[in-house]
Amino acid sequence: MTRRWELVETPPQLAKAEKTIRDARIVALDTEYDSFRYFRDKLCLLQIQTGEKTWLIDPLAGLDLSFLGEVLIDPAVLKILHAGDNDIRILKRDYAFAFRNIFDTHRAASLLGNRELALCKLLEAYLGVTLEKKLQRSRWDLRPLTDEQLEYAALDTVYLPALCRKLDAELREKGLIQQAEQVFAGMTAVTWQPRALDRLAHRKIPGYGSLTLEQKERLRGLFRWRFEKAQAIDRAPFMILSDHHLVGLAKLEVPSLDAMGAEGLLPPEKVQRFGPEILRLFQEA
Repeated sequence: MTRRWELVETPPQLAKAEKTIRDARIVALDTEYDSFRYFRDKLCLLQIQTGEKTWLIDPLAGLDLSFLGEVLIDPAVLKILHAGDNDIRILKRDYAFAFRNIFDTHRAASLLGNRELALCKLLEAYLGVTLEKKLQRSRWDLRPLTDEQLEYAALDTVYLPALCRKLDAELREKGLIQQAEQVFAGMTAVTWQPRALDRLAHRKIPGYGSLTLEQKERLRGLFRWRFEKAQAIDRAPFMILSDHHLVGLAKLEVPSLDAMGAEGLLPPEKVQRFGPEILRLFQEA
C-alpha cells in the first residue's frame, strides 16, 4: 500500500516537497502544536496536502521554510484549513507569513448552520468518512515521531479538499458564498498575542477564601512569580508548581527550604530548583 504522506526533515526532502507544493493550485494546511506543556504554543509539525500526498514538514529540524510564504500569500493558490485561526496565528508569529485566498471548512460549515463542527463530524456527514481523533494530546514535541502519529497528522488534511468542494457548492447554492469570503478574509488578519498575566486569577485558586490577608498576599506574589518563571523557561505554569503547591507555600508560617520539603509540600527536586527563589520572594515581600 502506497503511503499517503512523506516526512520532511532534511534539505533534500524539503526541496522535493517544495517543487510539488509550488506547482499546486490547491493546498490543504494543518499544524500540530503543543499548547499544553509550553507557555508559548510550540509549533511541532506542519502538514501540507497537495493532492497526491501530504507533506509532513518538521519545523524543529532547522529547515528554511521561507518559500511557503510565497505560496500562502499567492491569491492564485487556494489554501484550505479547518478551524485555522490558531494555525494562522502561529505561522505568522514564527515565520512572519501572510495569508490570502483561504477557505476554512469549520467557518463554512458554521455559516451553513451545522451544529457538529468538529472535522470528524463533518467528514462523516458530508463524505461518509470515519476519522478517529485519539492522538490530539500526543507528544508532538518529541522526536522521532512514530508512524502512527504521522499517519494521524496526515489524515487531518487528506479529506479537506473534498470537504471544501461540498461546502463551497452548498454555500453557493444558498447564496452565502460572499458572506463566507468575507469571513475567510477576516481570518487572514488574526495575529498571535502573548499570554498576559491575569492579576486577579490567584483569587480563583481553590483554598484562597480560607487564607489570612497575609497569606493571600503571599499567594498573589507566588502566582506572579510562577507566571514569570513559566514565561522565562517556556513551560506551562502547572509544570512549575501546581495551584495546590502555591497555597501550601502561602500558608508556611516560617518559610525555609526544610519547611518547603516537609510534609511532602514540594518534591525534593522542586525545592532544590525553585526553593531559593521562593525564599527571596518572601524576603523581598
